[in-house]
Amino acid sequence: MRFTSFSLALPLLLGLAVLPNENGNGLVSAKPPKKPRVPELDEDGVPLPFDETDEDMEEEDDDFDYDPYDVVPDKDEKDDVVVMPEMGADKTEHKFDADVGRVMDIVVNSLYQNKDVFLRELISNASDALDKIRFASLTDKEALGETTDMDMKISFDKDAGTITIRDTGVGMTRDEMIANLGTVAKSGTKSFVNAASGESSSSDDLANQIGQFGVGFYSVFLVSQKVQVASKSNDGEQYVWQSDAKGNFSTSKDPRGNTLGRGSEIVLYLKNADKDEFLSEYALERIIKRYSEFITFPIFLEKSRTENIEIPVDVDLDDEADEQDPDEINDKKKKTKTTPITIKDFERVNHDKAIWARDKSDITDEAYKQFYQTLSKGQNEAYRWIHFDAEGSINFKSILYLPSRITPEMQQPTYDTEEAGLKLYVRNVLISDKFNELLPRWMNFIKGVVDSDDLKLNVNRETLQGNKIIDSIGKKCQKKVLELLKKLASEKKPDDADDDWVHPYDTFWGNFGQHIKMGAQEDHMVQKKLMKLVRFVSTKSDGKLMSLTDYVGRKKDFQDKIYYVAGLTMEEVENSPFLEKAKKKDLEVLLLTDPVDEYLINSVHEGFDDMKFVIVTKEGLKFPDDNEDEMDRRSSVYRKMYKKLVTYLKKTYGKKVAKVAISSVLEESPAAFSTAMYGDTPTMQRIQRAQAFQSGAQVTYRASSKVLELNPRHPFITKFLEIIESNEDGSKDDLARDTAWALYDSCGLQSGYEIEDVEAYSSRMNRIMQRILQVDSMELDEEITEFPEEEEEEEDDEMDFDEDTPNPMDGFDMDGIDMSQFNMGDDGTPEMTLGGDEL
Repeated sequence: MRFTSFSLALPLLLGLAVLPNENGNGLVSAKPPKKPRVPELDEDGVPLPFDETDEDMEEEDDDFDYDPYDVVPDKDEKDDVVVMPEMGADKTEHKFDADVGRVMDIVVNSLYQNKDVFLRELISNASDALDKIRFASLTDKEALGETTDMDMKISFDKDAGTITIRDTGVGMTRDEMIANLGTVAKSGTKSFVNAASGESSSSDDLANQIGQFGVGFYSVFLVSQKVQVASKSNDGEQYVWQSDAKGNFSTSKDPRGNTLGRGSEIVLYLKNADKDEFLSEYALERIIKRYSEFITFPIFLEKSRTENIEIPVDVDLDDEADEQDPDEINDKKKKTKTTPITIKDFERVNHDKAIWARDKSDITDEAYKQFYQTLSKGQNEAYRWIHFDAEGSINFKSILYLPSRITPEMQQPTYDTEEAGLKLYVRNVLISDKFNELLPRWMNFIKGVVDSDDLKLNVNRETLQGNKIIDSIGKKCQKKVLELLKKLASEKKPDDADDDWVHPYDTFWGNFGQHIKMGAQEDHMVQKKLMKLVRFVSTKSDGKLMSLTDYVGRKKDFQDKIYYVAGLTMEEVENSPFLEKAKKKDLEVLLLTDPVDEYLINSVHEGFDDMKFVIVTKEGLKFPDDNEDEMDRRSSVYRKMYKKLVTYLKKTYGKKVAKVAISSVLEESPAAFSTAMYGDTPTMQRIQRAQAFQSGAQVTYRASSKVLELNPRHPFITKFLEIIESNEDGSKDDLARDTAWALYDSCGLQSGYEIEDVEAYSSRMNRIMQRILQVDSMELDEEITEFPEEEEEEEDDEMDFDEDTPNPMDGFDMDGIDMSQFNMGDDGTPEMTLGGDEL
C-alpha cells in the first residue's frame, strides 16, 4: 500500500499501535513472546539447572537481533517462583479461619509500622517456647531429653533467598500447629497458662508468659511470599506446616524425619523486594540488637569469615624422576600454597543481661553511665539516676536518668513527638524505643527504660491495650522522678568543698529549670511538690538561686505574703521603684525575669506554705505592719492637696491611664506606673504581644490598666503642683503639658512600657531641650555661601611628640660628640670608626 499523504498515514499507524496483540499489552511486537521454561525436578523436588544447548545459545543470540521499532514491555517485578520442599504422604489441606484473609491484608499493609518487626515477633515466640520447656523441666527432669541446650539460632541463605529461625523450645504437635498457626489471634501461651492449675498457676515462670502466635506470627508475610514451619514436641513426631497466606495451609509429617530433636524451625522465603534489605549479617544483627538484645535466652546468628589455609600443591613428576634424589622428590611433594576459604559458624549476639533486671548491688556507677550512653546515643552523660522494682498490683522494673545537660535536640519544637519518651520493654523485648505515654510532657528530658511483665498486647506489639496499666506505670515513674529530683535538691555541701562549690541542683536547674516551671504550671496534681523544687533569685540572695522554703524561713514575723516583682531583665526588676518601700521595711522580694514566671505564679492559687503571692507593682499595695488608720488620714490630706494636679493629669492623659492616684509605696521616685488590680502587668503585655507576633495573630489590647501613682513628697511633684495652681491665665499651658507627658514617658519606660507615639515623644523632647538651652527661636541660621581661600600648609619634617611620648633626643648633648669620628661615605652615609672598626 502506498500513501500519498503523511497526514493520512499517521492516524493509521496510531490505530495499529493500540490494537491488542497476543501478549495482551496493546502494543505491536516484532516477534512473539517466548514461552517460559519449566525446570525439571530431582528426586527431592529441587529444581535442576538448565543445560546450555545450541538452541539456548541461538535464542540468546536472537535477543540481540531486535527491531529498533519494537516496543519493549516493562520489566516484570513479580517474585520468583518458589518451589517448596515436598511434604509427607499424609499431607492435608486446611483453610484459614474465616477472617484470616482480611486480617492478613491488615497485617501486611497497615498493622505494622516497619517490616523489621517480623524478626522481633519470631524471636519473641521462640523465647516463649523456650520458657515453656524450661518451666516443664522444673517438674519433669526428662522434659529436656537429649536436647539440653535452650537457645535459638538464626541463619540466612542468599542464593535460596531464605531466613531460618530455629529454637529448642517446647515445640508443637500437628493439632497444635493447626490451632496456633491457622487461627487468628490464637495464643499458645494464653492456652498454656489457662490450662495450668494448683501451685503452678502462681509461679512467676508461668504467670510471665506473654507470647502469642496468631497475628504476631503472621508478620512473617510482611517480607515472605511463602513460609514453612517444622516443629517437634516431646509428645509426638516432627511435623511440617506450609502456607503462602492466600487462604490455605498444608500440614504433614516431616518426610525428613526427626531433624530437630525438639523445638521449631521457621523458614521464610523472602519476596524479591526484601532480599537486599534483610539477607545480610548486618541487617539481621541490627534488628536483633535493637529489639531483642536483652532476651533471656541466647540468640546465635550464623556468620561467615574468611581464613587462609595451606593446601598441598600438585607435583607432576617427569619420566626422569627415578634418576632424581628421593629427598628432592619428597620436598616437591611437601610444597603447599595459601588459599582463602569461607567458614560459617554461629556467634552469640545478645551477650548482656538486661541491666535493669540485675541486682542493684551488683551494678557499678560506671555500668549505669555506660548504659545511659547507649540510651542517649553518646550525645550526653548521666547526671543522676534511679533504679527500682515496682511490685504490687502492677510489676515492672525501670531505670530513669537525669541528663547532665540540655542538648539542642531537646530544645527543638518537634522533640516531644519525635525524640522524647522511654524505651518500653515487655519481658526484655523492645516494644517502643520512644514511648511518650508514661511521663508528662514536662518530663521529656528524662531518659530510661521500663520493662513490664503485666502489659497486655493488642493485635501487635506496637499498639498497647489496657490504659489503666499504662496509667499505673506512668504514675509510679512520675513519683520516682520527683523522688530523684528531691534527693538531688537536698544534697549537702561536702566538708572539703571550696568557696566556688556549686550545688548540683543549681547546675541541673540551669539546664532544666524551664521544664520544672512548666510542670508546676500544667500539672496541678504535683504542683505543691514541684513548687518546692522551683528556684528564684531575690533581693536578699546576692544573685544566687534560692527556694521558696528558704524564703519562708527568712520572712518577717509580721509577713504573711510572698512578694515578687516581674520584668524581662534583672536590671529592670532591681531598679523598680516599687521595691523602695519593701527595702525600707527589709522585706525580701522575688525577682522574676523568666517569661513563664508570671504564668507560673498566677497558676498557684493556693500560694506556698499558706502564703499568697503578691506582686509589688499592683495598685493599692499594703504591708501587714502598716498603720491603716494613719495611712487613710494621710491619704485623705494628700488627695485634697493634689486634687488640681490629679484632675489635670486625668484630663491630659485621657484613656491612656486607668487612674491617677497618690502613692503610699514610693519613697525616692517622683512617680511610677502600677497595674490595676485585675490588669496585665507590662511584662505580661510584652510577652502576649511577642506571642501574637510570632503566631501571626492580630494583637488586641484591653482597656489600659496603668495607674499613675504620684509621690506627694517628691520635689518634682510639688513643683508641678505649683505650675498647675499658678496657671490660671493659661500662660504656662505648654510647660504644664510637656511636663505631664515627660512624666508619663519616664514612668512608662521605667515600668517596662514601650513608647506608644514616637513622633510625639520626639517633639516633646525637642521642646524640653529648647527650654533647658533657653533657645528663643527655632529658626535655622543662614547657610554658609562664602568660603575662605585655603592656605597651603608647610610640611614640617620634624617629628611631633605629644606629652605621653617623650622625645628620644631630649637631654642628648650634641656638643659632646667628636665629629672627627664620622666620615662621609661615597653614598653620603656617615661612617663612624671606633678603634678601627667601621660601623
